[in-house]
Formats: sequence, C-alpha cells, structure tokens
Amino acid sequence: NRELTYARNEAAERNRFLSQSMNTVPLPTFEESRNLLPQPVWDGQESVIDCYWYAWKIAFSNLRNPREGSGFVSPFNGFLFMWDSAFITMFGRYGFHAFDFQQTLDNFYASQHKDGFICRELCESEPGGHFARHDPSSTGPQILTWSEWEHYSVTADRDRLKKVFDPLLAYHQWMRLTRTWRDGTYWSSGWGCGMDNQPRLQEGYDVCFSHGHQVWADACLQAILDAKLLIRMAECLGRTEAIDGLKQEAEHLTEQVNSMLWSDEDAFYYDLWRDGTQNRVKSVGAYWALLADVVPDGKRKAFLSHLENPTEFFTTHPIPSLSADHPQYDPNGGYWLGGVWSPTNYMVLKGLEKHGEAALAHRIASRHLQAVTEVYRNTGTLWENYSPEYPKQGTPAKDQFVGWTGLAPISVLFEYVFGIHSDPVNKKIRWDVNCTERHGILNYPFGNGCVDLLCEKRTNCAEPLQISVKTNVPFTLELHWNGNIKAVKYGIDC
Repeated sequence: NRELTYARNEAAERNRFLSQSMNTVPLPTFEESRNLLPQPVWDGQESVIDCYWYAWKIAFSNLRNPREGSGFVSPFNGFLFMWDSAFITMFGRYGFHAFDFQQTLDNFYASQHKDGFICRELCESEPGGHFARHDPSSTGPQILTWSEWEHYSVTADRDRLKKVFDPLLAYHQWMRLTRTWRDGTYWSSGWGCGMDNQPRLQEGYDVCFSHGHQVWADACLQAILDAKLLIRMAECLGRTEAIDGLKQEAEHLTEQVNSMLWSDEDAFYYDLWRDGTQNRVKSVGAYWALLADVVPDGKRKAFLSHLENPTEFFTTHPIPSLSADHPQYDPNGGYWLGGVWSPTNYMVLKGLEKHGEAALAHRIASRHLQAVTEVYRNTGTLWENYSPEYPKQGTPAKDQFVGWTGLAPISVLFEYVFGIHSDPVNKKIRWDVNCTERHGILNYPFGNGCVDLLCEKRTNCAEPLQISVKTNVPFTLELHWNGNIKAVKYGIDC
C-alpha cells in the first residue's frame, strides 16, 4: 500500500511520476528500428557483429506496453527487477534514437511510496511491489542513479535528469533511514544485493534472504556512489540544498569502509560479520569501490592485482563472481559461486575506466566478449551468466535472456573493445584505439545527433591512425593510441 508511510519525505512528494498517467505507444519492431541503431564495423569479426544484432533483436521482441490497472506508466522491457532493469538501460541507451529504453525505470518511480521506498520487483499481473518494505530483500541494489547518469552521458537529456532527481533523492534517503546500522554502514541480503547465493554470511543465516547482522561491502559502496552522483545531478540542476547531507554521508561512509572493511593483508574489501571479523570472501561486489572512488591511491595497485591473477579473478572467462581460490568456487558457474555476469563485469570495467586503467579494461573486455560470442555461436543465443572456465553458459542459466547480457555485445564492444566513450555534454568523444583491424561505428548516437567513426586497418598498434568521420553535430574527437594523444575538432557534414 503506497499510502502507508512511516516518515514524511518531501522529495517523494515532489515525485512527478506519481501523478503520471499511463503512456502507451506503438512499439517498434527490430526490423523497423535497425537503421536507427548504431552499426558496428569490425572486419573479420562477423560472429561478434551477428551477436550484436541478435541482442538488439531480442531486446525489441521483449518490449511491452503497460496494461490498465497494472500500476505501470510507461512501455518496458520484460518483467521488472530493479537490478536487471538498471543494467538493461545501460545498453538500451545506445538505441534511444529508435526507442527510449530508459522509460522502463519510470515504472519504478511511479511505484514509489510516499516515504521514498521503491520495491525491487514489480509485476504487471500482480500490481504493487512483491515485498513488504522492511523485508531484508525488499529493495536494492542502489544503482538507479548510476543508470540515469549513464543515460545522461550519452543523451545529454537534462530534462529527464530534472524529472528523476526527486524520486532518486527520496529513495536514497529511505535507504539511509532504513538500511543502515547505528554507525551509518549499510546492510542488504542475497536477493537484495542481487548476488543471490554467495557464501558471505555466518553460519545460521539464510544466504538469500537474511541481512546476517553484518555490514555489506557492496551496499556501502553503492550508497557512496549514489550519493556522489546525486551531488553531481544537484550541481547540474542547481539543487544545491540537497548537497551537504549527501556529501557528509559519502565522506563518513568512505572512512568507515576503509577503516572497517579493508584488509591490508589481502588488499581487498570484505563484509564485516556481527562479531567484528571480516568474512574473507572475495566477491566481485568489492569492485564497486572503483566506481565509488574510495580506494586510497597507495592501495589501488594491490587491489587491482586480484583482477589479473588467474587463481582469483582473471579466469579463462573473467570475471568470476566469486574468487577462484574460494572453497565453494564452482568452475561451472554455480550461479553466483563463480558464474560470470555481464552486469558485474560492466561495473568493474566502468571502474577501471574511471581510474585510467584502459589497458586492463580492454584485456578483460576482449576475453568477456570473445567468450560470450563463442557460446552464442555454439548455442544460438545469449545467456543469463557463463562458466568462468569453459566455453559454455553457466550452471544454472536462462537462455533467450538478453536482459543485461546485452551489455557484452553492445556496451562492452563499443566502450572497452573499440574504446569509444561519449561525452555530448562537453561535445567530446574519446577513442582509445585498441584494434588493428578496420573497425568503428556508424550512426553512433551523440546527444541529438549521430556520428560515423571508422579507423582503417593497421599492421601494428604503433602505426599512425587513418580515421574517417561524418557528423551532423560539432564535437572534438580525442584519439589515444600507443601512448599518443591527438585531438581533432569536427564540424557538421565534415
């Protein structure tokens, strides 16, 4: 019951989605949309290109309009889980000239309670959230703000930023009020954090549904990231009244994470059990620390070294969700006991990018894309997760589940294999040129415009670049290759 409230939340009361009427539109088919989508070019990599188009085909086939009485307000992509939907939008944003995948999240904002709570699972056929607000698995992870900021980074859509700010702020405030311990650290559960069956809790607690009376590293790190992005949104929108409390929380929580959850011995962030001991479980969730920007400079190199260690996270198909040296690690996947998931891989890659680790990001991304493509060739589809050791889907894993796995052949291909990063707000594209084959993207979305980017074949990485560009919007292209940097300004119809 959305009317049931325990604390007044002014930001939630300003949530414009709560009064939004149901919006239905003619849903585009993949065939109708193909010419509006970005078109990757990569000579000799036909399987990757086929996998790319297959991801879009399944994504468009999953589009649905809301039904009367469902409580949904906007078209959406499949059954709605907060964790899944946020990551779907992170590749869907590249197709926004054909369809606005971001509006999937409108349905979460429209379901917000008046105290700021948003349930993590929504279903058309059973209106309302599937969990009571104080169930340990009722919500999370706290990544909706990150999704909206990533969308803004491609679209420069300030109007949407303005509309989503209040529900995002209200949700953050609800999480801070109800998902923290007395010292301000955060808790979650297996289902709440999205990594269902990881062995992170002390014996006697349910790994899926209990908070275990412990401090959860990923939940703390996501809260820091969320606060920092809300501050950036507030600065962009002139909503400075919201900044001080967010800044104070981010600073306090960063101190707590580095004093309580960091292990100097292992150079890693661990959950903290109720008895004050670290659980020593190396989960991929610790790498939210990179995006949250909490790792002290002198400790970052050691923290990153685990990602390059084949006995930990640099497996045949990186990155396993549980370190390969853990006793319960499953080389077949075992869901979150080692399974490789595109969303957590993408999170790590974004964190590496933030800290200038382009070479490591490219190595991990290339292996991930190669493995996903090989399984696509063998099975004809994309899978929910993958084995970290063998060229096959994880055990268990759902098929036809483009969901967040669309990140691999779309966002990971564009951003970390090709190395193309968009910044339409500052009218800039950065291209870390990694491949020597002829490659690039035609019809690349850049704000309200489109850009064609092509790099001709080279015999080696040191060879000078031959770049061709066509654009209907002015921008600066910053090229990075083999230690070289070159910036070129382009005008319309260049």
